[in-house]
Amino acid sequence: MTHARLKLGKWGEERAVRYLRQRLYRIVVTNYSNKCGEIDIIARRGKVVAFVEVKTRRTTAFGSGAEAVTPRKQRQIIRTAQLYLLQNPDMSDLQPRFDIIGVLVKPGTDACSIEHIPDAFGV
Repeated sequence: MTHARLKLGKWGEERAVRYLRQRLYRIVVTNYSNKCGEIDIIARRGKVVAFVEVKTRRTTAFGSGAEAVTPRKQRQIIRTAQLYLLQNPDMSDLQPRFDIIGVLVKPGTDACSIEHIPDAFGV
């Protein structure tokens, strides 16, 4: 992945974290990884633990960010989350959920629009 794409992804994840905090989510960890894969954001709100995949785009020419989360990627996120929950038994009483946040950069600005899809896919 190019440096520019990594920078764009990091920028989008920062905007997603800000968005979630404004909606009273507590960020547990960002960029969590284990042998199964990586999860961009793990956040908690009430009795829900949200495993959030963030996709940042400059344009929708190749589809939205949410459309880029393929079934294969979903399975990887689910396996990664399952291992996370096994390693963190203090989270066992929470309801896991898989969210997608699409971040679309507004051209020529430092602004963006955010599409949050709670419970975007399941086990």
